[in-house]
Amino acid sequence: MLNVHIQKFGDMAFIECQGRIVRSEAAFKLRNAVMSQVRARTIVLDLTEAQAIEGGGLGMLSALQKWAFDQGIQLKLYNPSASVKDRLEHSNWVQFDIASFEEVMALMRADEQYPRAA
Repeated sequence: MLNVHIQKFGDMAFIECQGRIVRSEAAFKLRNAVMSQVRARTIVLDLTEAQAIEGGGLGMLSALQKWAFDQGIQLKLYNPSASVKDRLEHSNWVQFDIASFEEVMALMRADEQYPRAA
């Protein structure tokens, strides 16, 4: 089972993922969470609490990366657990942008500095 929690910081959406991204249900839940953030300039997927990811989840991440690019949105992965990071690194499909702690903090500070125009 996958649980997601969305926090917004200006033009950035931070989506915390907890659980396993191994079944279609989890992949579609992730898709819905990401695709609901059409107003974001950057979407950060926090994978700290993601315990596992398998083919369907990797495929969905790849599709979401393409969707985000087409929307002019940066999609970044943050702090994948060891097992998830191993799967990401051994994926031959696509390279994923894994953001460092410093990069995520810089994105949050930038959004605080330049509030969205009404």
